[in-house]
Amino acid sequence: MKRHIFVKGSSLGLLLFVFASIAPAVYGQTKDSSEVSALFSEAKIEAVQLKHDADQLKTFTRSPLHWQTHAAKIEQIKEHVNKSGELLTKMQNARSTASPWQQQTIDRIEPMLKDIAATVESTIDSLNKQPQQLQTGPYREYVDANADLTADLAALISDYVDYGKAKNKSEALAEKLEVPGN
Repeated sequence: MKRHIFVKGSSLGLLLFVFASIAPAVYGQTKDSSEVSALFSEAKIEAVQLKHDADQLKTFTRSPLHWQTHAAKIEQIKEHVNKSGELLTKMQNARSTASPWQQQTIDRIEPMLKDIAATVESTIDSLNKQPQQLQTGPYREYVDANADLTADLAALISDYVDYGKAKNKSEALAEKLEVPGN
């Protein structure tokens, strides 16, 4: 009888050990990926520059600047969007090593960046069709939408970068202080 209880206890202990060993693989990475964090920091820089250029273009619609000035600024915006897209691709490639909050961030950046790219293309089309109507109509609406979308993207990425830094600082402090549960 005692031997039977010992076998059950050992089986339960083994089962708990196996579960604890595979839980991180099943439930996802819990440690932040330094590669993904670095990509977020790069994306933040790019998003802030993108926002700045979109804001500048918006001010252009309030002045009688030549259409070529607008076209040059839109080209800069397009370059930022393309660079951001390259960074997003790198993030998606590194997604399997990312922690859950980093994966969520990648998932939230993607649709926003697609919206910005589509709006930039519409802005370019509008400029090409009516280069003399830059202060009114669809062109100005697209420019305003670009400014709003890029501000939202820059804020989102900045908030997540700040969160990651605060989280890492909190975890390092908890480890230093030997806080239970960390």
